[in-house]
Amino acid sequence: MFNDIGPLELATIVVLAVLVFGPDKLPKVIQDVMRTIRKIREFSESAKADIREELGPEFKDFEFDDLNPKNFVRKHLDSDELGLKEIRNGFDLKKEMAEVTEAVHGREADSSPSTGSAGSTGGRIDMAKKPEEPGKDDRPPFDADAT
Repeated sequence: MFNDIGPLELATIVVLAVLVFGPDKLPKVIQDVMRTIRKIREFSESAKADIREELGPEFKDFEFDDLNPKNFVRKHLDSDELGLKEIRNGFDLKKEMAEVTEAVHGREADSSPSTGSAGSTGGRIDMAKKPEEPGKDDRPPFDADAT
């Protein structure tokens, strides 16, 4: 519940509590707070038990943590019903990125030799080659539908 409170914040809270309530009333206040927290937890647990009882035997394995969307998705994606683990294990990101990098730089990938009929590039487009500049007298094509 208080996982993000550091030692300095905790010391500050203790000092403020002593200043606000005084050293003689502080133990009584702590007891009252703890009793209230205990009652809230008991109320919460009884409400959960009542809900489970009302839902019936079809929902005997229902967990309230599943209502959190992150937990729900994690629970259903971690089960191997969809075969996602097999897909995840069969996908090699480093190999895919190396192939893309080689394709961009115009080199052939080691795993896919091609015997292309499109000249010396093997059917690939040279991405490093700059497009030809149009002449000064060349006009861009006119599109009558665009106007």
